Amino acid sequence: MAGETIITVVGNVTADPELRYTQGGLAVANFTIASTPRTFDRATSEWKDGEALFLRASVWRDFAEHVANSLQKGMRVIAQGRLKQRSYETKEGERRTALELEIDEIGPSLRFATAQVTRASGGGGQGRQGGAQQNSGGFGGGAPQQQAQNDAWAQPGGGSGAGASGGGDVWNSPGTFHGDETPF
Repeated sequence: MAGETIITVVGNVTADPELRYTQGGLAVANFTIASTPRTFDRATSEWKDGEALFLRASVWRDFAEHVANSLQKGMRVIAQGRLKQRSYETKEGERRTALELEIDEIGPSLRFATAQVTRASGGGGQGRQGGAQQNSGGFGGGAPQQQAQNDAWAQPGGGSGAGASGGGDVWNSPGTFHGDETPF
């Protein structure tokens, strides 16, 4: 939307995301991302950590379940979202303001790690019953054979049984990027 402050943050998840449900059944996951700037000190020839930014983040609906099933404490992530300011009053009557990141997109940073992505089954705001695929090993954890059977992306033709001529394989359809040429 116009006028919203959109930012991208790279940092580490400080604790496992906390998944809760509203009275209406909507899932929400809350967690904190710590982003620490590093600078090179030429005098000592060492990298120095700056002051860390701790940014509270939230995600909603099926996205919240995906995050709760995928992210764990210590994982380095890249998150993009809208910066929101919230004012509240403490028990002592003091007025406070907090900045929070309402996340639109989040994923693992592959700078120092690898990840295996699995497409989530279901979707469409199903609350507790559906949406997120249960993974125990963070980004695409679980047994590889089981994932290959359940993962439509791991099957030829996108799991639809149709080739490029059937329209089911968007990766190899005419006019799309195949990965072996420059897309520009």
